[in-house]
Order: sequence, then C-alpha cells, then structure tokens
Amino acid sequence: MKPWRVPLLLVVAAVIVCGGSAAVVPQNSVGNCQYFVETGHYVCSDFLGFFETRGKHEIFGYPLSEAYTDPGTDLWVQFFQRARMELHPDLPDPYRVQLGLLVDELGYASKYPPARTDAIPAFNSALHHYFPETGHVVSYAFLSYYRDKGGLDIFGYPRSEFVYENGYMVQYFQRAKMEWHPEGADGPEMRLANLGEVYTERFGIPGGADQPLPPPQLRDGAADIASRSVTDLWVTANVRRMITGGSGTQTVYVYVNGQQGQAVERAHVGIVVQLEPQSETYDCGLTDANGFASCTFDLNSPTPGRKVVVDVNIAYGALTETGSTFFLPWW
Repeated sequence: MKPWRVPLLLVVAAVIVCGGSAAVVPQNSVGNCQYFVETGHYVCSDFLGFFETRGKHEIFGYPLSEAYTDPGTDLWVQFFQRARMELHPDLPDPYRVQLGLLVDELGYASKYPPARTDAIPAFNSALHHYFPETGHVVSYAFLSYYRDKGGLDIFGYPRSEFVYENGYMVQYFQRAKMEWHPEGADGPEMRLANLGEVYTERFGIPGGADQPLPPPQLRDGAADIASRSVTDLWVTANVRRMITGGSGTQTVYVYVNGQQGQAVERAHVGIVVQLEPQSETYDCGLTDANGFASCTFDLNSPTPGRKVVVDVNIAYGALTETGSTFFLPWW
C-alpha cells in the first residue's frame, strides 16, 4: 500500500493524541512526512529525502520507530527494518544523514578474520575488490550489488569474506548483511538482512518511539468529521516486533477509522494468531477515543522461519471489517 504524505504538524498532533511525547518528532524538520501503514510510523524531512533517494524499501525496509534523540550520541536517529539513520546537522549535504554501523555494534565484525594472503587479488576488477581498510575482499554478485546500490555510503567497508550461513552465502559489511538468493523466483537475487530489527530486539528503543501512531486523518474540520456517522470501516494493524524469538510476548496494535478518516471509538477488536497446527483467538476489547486497541499474547514457541499471520476482526454496530498483519519467528 502506498504511504500517505502528511504535513509535519499532523505528526506532532498525532503524537500528542496518542499520549506520547513530541520529543520523538524532529523539531527542526521542515516539510512533509510520509506515513507507512505497514508499521504505523512516519518518516520526515532529511530522513525521508534519504529514504527516497538511496533505495527506499529495498535498502531500508519499513520504519520501526519515529525519529528521536539518541541518549548516547544526542543525534536524531530513526530505525528501519534494515538500518538506523542518523542526522548530523553540522555536516554538509550529502553527508547530513548517515547510516549506523549496526554490524560493528552487534559484534559481528569480530567473528571473521581478514582474508588469507593468497585470496587477495593482484589488482581490483569487476569481479574482485580488496579493501585494505578492513582486510576483506568483495567479489562477484556481492561486489556488483555493493557498487550498484550505494557502495561505501550505504554499506560501509566489508567485515567478512562471503561465508555460508543458514543455507545461504552471506557477507557482512559495517552497515549491512547481504544474502545471496540465487533461486530468485520470489524476489531479488541479493537481499539485505533486517539488522535494524535484530538491533532493536536486542537493545530496545527508548522513550516509546517504537509505539505506532494513528494514520493521518482528513482535516476539513476535525469536529465536523468526528460527528459524522460511520458507514464504513478501515483497519490498520501492525506488530511491535516483526522479527521475534520463540519465547516472550508479541503485541498487535490496531487502529479503526471511518469512511472520512475519523477515529471510531468503541469498536470491538478480536485477533486470530495463525499458529500451526492450530490458531489462537484473543479478545482485544474496545477501541478508545483515538480508534486504538492493542493485544499482547505469549509466543509459545512458534516454528522458526515460518511467517505467523495475525487476522484482525472488527465489529461496530452492524458493520464488520477485517485486516491482517504478520511477524516472523527467527530463532
């Protein structure tokens, strides 16, 4: 589904409505934002420009948080499924937005020694490139993807040779993990791992910046819209963690809107978690004044690598509607 564009002012209003802190919205951002219904987050200003000009979903995935001030660095940052964007306001374009070194921070860099001397090519070519900065060689499909999709600015220096992991050839870079999928039938041959999800699962996101926000509403008079009778329902659902382990909990967030974008209060929300060999049903109660409800449930050891679909069922008077979201148990 195509993301909405919405003025930054509405993002601030949405944060306030949800009871959060406007501190998670970049106060120095100017211009429009984009809302991603897949995860319930906005991307704005410098981060939005970087997203749109550096590869969009293929490189970054969907946003996992709002932008917020990192307490360790005092930088504005925003997490995506595959990356962390950082705003460096003192630097000139095109270096104001940079990507975090997630592979280094997750400790993957220390796992692999430099390339053997006999593996270093005599000279760099279209097939091989040796990086003396980290002592690794990038070759073949990995090198083509590296050069075509942004090079050093997007991926950083290599942190391994290509190695075999979980049935695929992979290679680590400072900012990304490439996975080679030669079968290519259901997607691109080279894919990036969701390191942003791995990082936020391990270390968390402070200040509630990972809390999904409601979608933008039509603004031709908020009070007038809210007073209109509801004749149709629209459901937005997303999960707190798109990648999980086999234990702990998962939370599903649901927003219910009417035909004019107005929040629907007191709609009944239920979910069905499609676990094999059986499904689990949960009653999430009624939506609040913002059209919001949530459900938290135990993971109960789902099968790693098998997508879990969550069906959402809404009832409001004589109206019913359905939606869905999903997550992937990985370990």
